[in-house]
This record gives sequence, C-alpha cells and structure tokens, in this order.
Amino acid sequence: MLHRRVHFKSQSTLDFDSIAVSISASTMKNELDKLVHNSKVADRRIFKLQMENFFALYRRYLLHTVKGYECDWDSIRPLGPQDVTDYTSLTPCKEESQYLDRVAVLKLNGGMGNSMGVNKPKALIELHGSQTFLDLSIQQVDYLNKRYEVAVPFLLMNSCDTNDETCKYLRKYTGYNLDISTFEQSRYPRVSVGSQLPVPKYAPSPIEEWYPPGHGDVFEALVHSGIIDRLLAQGKDYLFVSNIDNLGASVDLRLLSHVIENEIEYAMEVTDKTKADVKVGILVNQDGILRLLERNQVPEKHQEEFTSDRIFKYINTNNVWLYLPAVKRVVENRELNLDIMPNIEIINRNDESTRVIEFTTSIGSAISQFKKTEGIKVTRERFISVKTSADLLLVRGDLYSIDHGSLKPDESKVGFSPPVVNLTNEFTDVAELFRRIPHMPSIKDLTSLSISGNVYFGKNVVLKGNVVIVASPNATLHIPPNAVLENCVVSGNCKIMDH
Repeated sequence: MLHRRVHFKSQSTLDFDSIAVSISASTMKNELDKLVHNSKVADRRIFKLQMENFFALYRRYLLHTVKGYECDWDSIRPLGPQDVTDYTSLTPCKEESQYLDRVAVLKLNGGMGNSMGVNKPKALIELHGSQTFLDLSIQQVDYLNKRYEVAVPFLLMNSCDTNDETCKYLRKYTGYNLDISTFEQSRYPRVSVGSQLPVPKYAPSPIEEWYPPGHGDVFEALVHSGIIDRLLAQGKDYLFVSNIDNLGASVDLRLLSHVIENEIEYAMEVTDKTKADVKVGILVNQDGILRLLERNQVPEKHQEEFTSDRIFKYINTNNVWLYLPAVKRVVENRELNLDIMPNIEIINRNDESTRVIEFTTSIGSAISQFKKTEGIKVTRERFISVKTSADLLLVRGDLYSIDHGSLKPDESKVGFSPPVVNLTNEFTDVAELFRRIPHMPSIKDLTSLSISGNVYFGKNVVLKGNVVIVASPNATLHIPPNAVLENCVVSGNCKIMDH
C-alpha cells in the first residue's frame, strides 16, 4: 500500500482498535463459513477459496481503516529516466515467430456498459457497423496468427456480470481457427454498510448480491482456474493484458521482444498525460519502487500536483506484460498485497434499497509485488480507451480507421493528443448519441468540442478547432447538413438553415 501512519495513538486506543478489528474479522469469518456451508455451487473448492480470499481482503481493509493510514506524499517522486524506457529506443524485432510462440493475449472483460446506458457487457457494444469491441479484439489476434503463421491464444477474463452473454456471443466463432478461451474471475459477496455482514446468505443467489472484485483479481483467477498451467504447458510464458475497451492495445513485437530479452516480470505501458486524464492513475517512484497511485489515494492538498501534467507526465494505460512463472510464484507464495479501493453502492432487493460496500483491487497496483519491473512510455495510439459516449463519438468519427481490428489515427494526427469532448446528459446513452448524431461529423481538425442541451446533427457536418454548441433551455438546436463549424460558439433554439 502507498501508506504510512500519520498520527499517533495511545496504547489503550491501539488495544481497543485491535480488539475491534478482531471482533469484526471473527464475525465476518463466521458468516462466510455459514455462506460456504449453505451453498450449492458447481465447484465447491473454488467457491471456498474465493471466500477465503475475500476474507483476507476484508481483514486487510479493517487493519488499514483503524490504523489511520493516508498517502505518504513526501516519499513519492515522478518517474525518472531509470524508471521508464521510451518505446522509440527499442530495437526492431527480427525473430517474430520465435517471440510470438511464447505469448498469449488476455482481454479484461469484467465491465458492463451501464455508464453508456447499455445493459450488456461493454465488449458487445457496436462500434463500426455491427462490429463490437470483442469482434475487433479477435480480429487483432487472428491477423497476427495468419501473418506470422503462429498460434497466439486469445483469452477473456469475464465477470459474473458479463460471462453468460459473452459466452453466448462467442458461439458465432465456433469452428474459427483461433484458440479462444474464457474464464470467470472471482465473485465476492457485497457487504451491508449497516450490519457489516455479507448480503448473500447462500449461493447461488441473486446476482445483485455479488460483485467482481476488479481486475486485480486476474492473478488469482489465472492460477486457480488452471489457465496459467495450461499456457505454460503450451510454451506460453508471457501474457499481454489490456482492457477490452482499449482499441489501441494490440501485441507489439518491439515491446514483446524487449520484455522477453530483458527478463522483465511486469511491464506497464504508460503514455503522456492530457487534460482529459486527470482522473487516471499514474505510475510513480516511491522509495525506489515503482507503484501505481490512484487519485483517491492522494490527500486533498496534493490533488493539484497529482493532476498536473508538468509534474506527473505519464498515466497508466492498463496495458501490462506479465511473465507467467512470476505470476504463479506471487500467487502460490501469497505475496500479493494489492491496494484496496472500497466503493459504496446502492442495490435494490425485495423492493428496498440497500447501501453496500465493495472492495476492489487493480492489476496496476501489482507492479510493486514483482522483482523486475519497468514502465515503458508508448505513444497515445496504444491508449484509445472508450469509457463514455464522448469517447465513442471520437472513435466512430474520421479521426481513426480500423486496421485488422486495431484503431489507427489519421496520418496527420499521429503523435498528437485526441480532441477533448464534453457532452451533457442528453448524450450519455449510446442510443441517444446515435439518435442525435446519426451521422458522425468530420473531426480530423477538431481540437475541442462541447455540446450542451437538446442538440441534433445533420449529415456531413465538419467540426474544426474549438467548437461549443449550446441549445437554449427547453428548446431544440439543429445543426444542418453540410455545416462547417470552426472556432465558434453556436447557441440558440432554432434550426440553423443550410445555405
């Protein structure tokens, strides 16, 4: 953890806290034992193991809570030259097949599309025509295998939320000449804020009583599912991991050969921070160790420094290269001690709302748990992440084209940051975005775009420079076909006439 104690307690207070932790932990353990005993699950061994891992996570959360820990900002430094390797300094790969024979590709597929108004796995959102995130990811690996005559496996780590629909969608690839495998990450019980006890009393039970504990669970899931042993038996000792909604993340041969030749156990790709990245985690040096720092770990008085692109210049892309024997080692030796991120959520059960806590971890925080680690600075083209409808507008426009499943920027925009786009709530849902902007405007020369209110676009609209479009309250604003908006503010409550 990126923490230290920042206040002192009397011995009597410490004793009281220790007793409180012991009581809370003991109560939780008893409830989890009952949960395991009352459950009728397909694989009782795996379920019991998951509850044991959850208890370990919960107990660490209690310890960190009562000891009064906060971020030790004074020990944190921006990355120096010794911490980061620039992609441009890497030598070209000459033995492509030799290196590709040792790697597998894993996409993190635990998230739903709820933030974009879609009640299905984000992987199944359509991007170009009928092609989804998942389709494009498969195309990337398929092209790699055909071009170099290799057999790179493609894996998906699903969650309890995404597994069923994803597996159903994958039936279309039955008979496809590609090794596609899925495995489900752990499912942990949500904890009631009021009682501090697990919400579910048995399993299986309604899905809303459980949650996926974040992509930091990938290490445990790889080992306990048997996937890691299968890959190692196939001679695959390296794994490239990325979010399925990052359309720029594909196997890069320079990166692959670099991590293999330098025997790196964990490499994180970082890229330049932009104004749109203030909430994204950053890689830092703390006491000589590479660590991931998230915004919610930073004291309020240091938030401005954290978000500054002058002080901390690089952000985490969540593109990670892993040496699988090292992954197996840290899991089996119980060496993982990932940062815990507690989140408060509200679920509906029996027509009642219940406040619950989820304890999640991230794959990025594991970088400090491995022996030989490195940050690798890559171009922005390897971090085309789609988290919102604004991001979706960017990737559907003419700023990018699809090249064998990967998004590639227009030649004139290589090396430049993408436009900053801000949309109001009218555009949050993907369906509404497509209804209001059925034909994506040209944005190749766009710097920033802000759309507010009840706005609709016609065909062949061109946006250049900095554009602000604001509809008056309780009114509609139509941008006509063939309109060219450049460095301007458009506002009002009428249909702009085409002329």
